[in-house]
Amino acid sequence: MIIGLAQHLKQDFGIDFHEQSLLDEAFTHASYVNEHPKQNLKYYERIEFLGDAVMQLCVSEYLFKRYPGMPEGKLSRLRAAMVCEDSFSKFAKECHFDEYIRLGKGEEKSDARQRPSLLCDIFESFIGALYLDQGKDEVVSFISKVVFPKLDLGWFDHFFDHKTALQEYLQQDGECQIDYKLVAQEGPDNERRYRMAVFANGEELGQGTGYSKKAGEQAAAAQALKKFGQAATK
Repeated sequence: MIIGLAQHLKQDFGIDFHEQSLLDEAFTHASYVNEHPKQNLKYYERIEFLGDAVMQLCVSEYLFKRYPGMPEGKLSRLRAAMVCEDSFSKFAKECHFDEYIRLGKGEEKSDARQRPSLLCDIFESFIGALYLDQGKDEVVSFISKVVFPKLDLGWFDHFFDHKTALQEYLQQDGECQIDYKLVAQEGPDNERRYRMAVFANGEELGQGTGYSKKAGEQAAAAQALKKFGQAATK
């Protein structure tokens, strides 16, 4: 199982662990350790503790640089939405980490593999293991592929209102006709993404993709704001 995980990480993310034992520990549940007492195994909780702190730091640094005008309270709330059980469990599923957790028989029967709290823990423990094995830069490289793009896909758009910010910017000198149009639909029905374009007086200003048309509109508005050197911080 862990061998398969190493191959998966190398193939999908270009990550090749130097210390295999760190990866073993990060994906091993206490129930599995209890069922194999002679193997002197370790389970993930200590590495998870480290991984949580590393994620807090990396996400904080990214948000601080990406949103230079955003006040501290808003930054804290956005970070809390990104660094939480709900988000981490989804990231873990997306990375197929649930397939590689070593569980005891009882936990396996209780469907613990799909438990959000466990998936969150495993994601954090993987981050901790990656940090110990290869340092912060490799962690940032990984979450730049898995976590940060979700901002542009609209996962956290309830913290922003790019559309209102764009409207206020475009109409500061008078009326401006703003329209949003569907450009394309991508992906299967259960993971459908919508590419939307925003127009001002008939001129296209930007495109964006989200898991709903509203999220796509927000992403398109965000791209338009970037074009003008603006950002929604409300």
